[in-house]
Amino acid sequence: MGVDLLNVKGLQELDQNAPVVMVNLMRFRERSLDGDGSGWDAYLRYSALTVPMIKARGGTLLWTGDAKAVALGLEAGNTWDYLALVYYPSVAAFIDMMTSADYETRCDPHRTNGCAEHVIIATREAYSKFRVA
Repeated sequence: MGVDLLNVKGLQELDQNAPVVMVNLMRFRERSLDGDGSGWDAYLRYSALTVPMIKARGGTLLWTGDAKAVALGLEAGNTWDYLALVYYPSVAAFIDMMTSADYETRCDPHRTNGCAEHVIIATREAYSKFRVA
């Protein structure tokens, strides 16, 4: 799992200037692949490096939290450990971060070491009680 899984083609079909909220679904490894603590520990290292990169591009974390239970639908394949909603002012800002050499060399190894699975879903706002921008 790495940035090679980034769906650049699909992202490029979106309006590059439109704001986007990325829904992150994560399932952690019991032990980090590099042997340095748990999968959660590796994810915390990833976050410490990535959040400043998000903010430098005008983005922000909107919400993070533990996934507790599948409330509706099939449980198989839908159990996650952690979720994060991350706002970017544009799809282009997200692509810029994810394809940067800094992200690929400094951040992504921690994500890969910590996450057994990490799915990111690009969303377009249909309704929001909150206005980010």
